[in-house]
Amino acid sequence: MNSLLSFMRSAAHDLNFSGRHRTAETYLSTLNSISVFLNGDDIPLSEINHDFIKAYERHLIRRDLCPNTISFYLRVLRAALNMSVRTGVVPPFPEKLFKNVYTSIDRTVKRAVSISEIRKIRNLKLTDCPQMELARDLFLFSFYTRGMSFVDMAFLRDNNIKSGTLTYHRCKTGQRLDIYLERRILFIIRKLRIPDSPFLLPIIKRPGLDERRQYTNMEHVVNKWLKEVGKAINLDFPLTMYVARHSWADVARKKGVPLSIISEGMGHTSEKTTRIYLKALNNSEIDRANKSIIYSV
Repeated sequence: MNSLLSFMRSAAHDLNFSGRHRTAETYLSTLNSISVFLNGDDIPLSEINHDFIKAYERHLIRRDLCPNTISFYLRVLRAALNMSVRTGVVPPFPEKLFKNVYTSIDRTVKRAVSISEIRKIRNLKLTDCPQMELARDLFLFSFYTRGMSFVDMAFLRDNNIKSGTLTYHRCKTGQRLDIYLERRILFIIRKLRIPDSPFLLPIIKRPGLDERRQYTNMEHVVNKWLKEVGKAINLDFPLTMYVARHSWADVARKKGVPLSIISEGMGHTSEKTTRIYLKALNNSEIDRANKSIIYSV
């Protein structure tokens, strides 16, 4: 417990137990990276100093990782060390422990597809390749639902639909979203629904059996086939589920939807800003904007 890897492993277990699964995954991912750096050994927390942090950063650079990935590992390590201090496992570390190491975040180029490209994706004849067809349909569902994330799609159930509205809370932020069920959204639900499944979409196919692993594995599979969908319409970048989210915001902006409705920060800079804007709006304004976007495809 007083060594770095054992502490991070214990912390990941506690995070999982408390429902913070994504944070637990970042701890385990960083733990694996540090384990490679240490050649499978461990190091006492009391021996961690600035030289160790710099050496780990150099190790990450030598592995040709991009700056944001290097920053990710270093920021998670910093969070773990802060937790070890906060929980009384070790005394405070020196203030400049992470001085002169990269812990910023570079803006990455966000990809979006145009209305004409969305139309091409929708019109693809994919009955001969059910995997591509399913990936395409899930992509369109995300786009039609204002860029719903894959994890939120995975856990949608019957009780999320009431009086023609799809209501759910974002896994990432807890924010409640209400989406009017346009017929194109309903068409995909009816097309993909597995009889007797508690879920609206065929992402988690074995309810109650490590559902988190199921949806993460399914996301990898869907993104793999979406790349083939992208190739089929000659996209010059990989098509993924996240592209649906960014594309909705981009299309809305280009159609002149007020910034107060879509918020330039939606999925780009600040989820907090997005929540502030959307919370203050009459939901019918958002529904009208979404209807305009859906039926321009």
